[in-house]
Amino acid sequence: FFLRESRASRRAGRSRARAREEKNPIMVVLSAAIVTKGGKALVSRQYVQMTRVRVEGLLAAFPKLVGSGKQHTYVETENVRYVYQPLECGTMYLLLVTTKGSNILEDLDVLRLLAKTLPEYTQGQVDEEGVSFAAFDLIFAFDEIISLGYKENVTMAQVKTFTEMNSHEEKLHKMMIQSKINDTKDVMRRKATEIDKVKLETKMQQSAMHRSGGYGGPSRGFGARDSFDARGGFGGQSGGFGGQQGGGFGGQGGFGDGSSGSFDDGRNDEFGYLGRGGGGSGSLGGDHPT
Repeated sequence: FFLRESRASRRAGRSRARAREEKNPIMVVLSAAIVTKGGKALVSRQYVQMTRVRVEGLLAAFPKLVGSGKQHTYVETENVRYVYQPLECGTMYLLLVTTKGSNILEDLDVLRLLAKTLPEYTQGQVDEEGVSFAAFDLIFAFDEIISLGYKENVTMAQVKTFTEMNSHEEKLHKMMIQSKINDTKDVMRRKATEIDKVKLETKMQQSAMHRSGGYGGPSRGFGARDSFDARGGFGGQSGGFGGQQGGGFGGQGGFGDGSSGSFDDGRNDEFGYLGRGGGGSGSLGGDHPT
């Protein structure tokens, strides 16, 4: 309801402005601007067709026309009139550039209403930084006050209401954008979790391989049970040098032993000259004659 009312009021205001322009096309506001004392334009809004070069020239010429000792709120040239108001910070001017035939009283009323918008839309920070940050909001507010170079019959409360008018389509658009942003963040979190999981599994596998394949491991390595020192190795229990079983030196069945399976076994000798007597059974120099 408020949106339709604001649009209708703006259309009606523009229609009235066109009618006034047709009657007297030279009595208009050319531009509304906020400039520094050096002539730098922070915000500028044109209400008639003007080239950028002309606008910059008009705004740059204004500080040269304003004297420090003058108490007037306007200054005129051959072609235009400057209606201005110094701002509280002391380094900027709120400026209207009008034709010389415009109503000066109406221009001053417009200037006062524009001045009320500055603390409202700059959050009280009326300096170069605050004005530059709120430039677009100020331009929208200026457009509610001036239409096609003519003043609209609005109050500050109405200007604020019109500029803050909610749009259902805008809300839906913002909701869709936020939903896409949230979905993207969820996908990024899932991907990051998967990458961390893969890194952890790879690290665990590498650690397990390092423990199983190193020296002194549980199955194979120096000092293990099945090494040469155990069975069949040097000094082991079976089959090695000095072992207890098998054909090792010094073991059972070795030289000087009476057990079976050695070279001095009398029962299985192939040459027939080793007997059982003498220095023990199955040893060299036994009791059987050659």
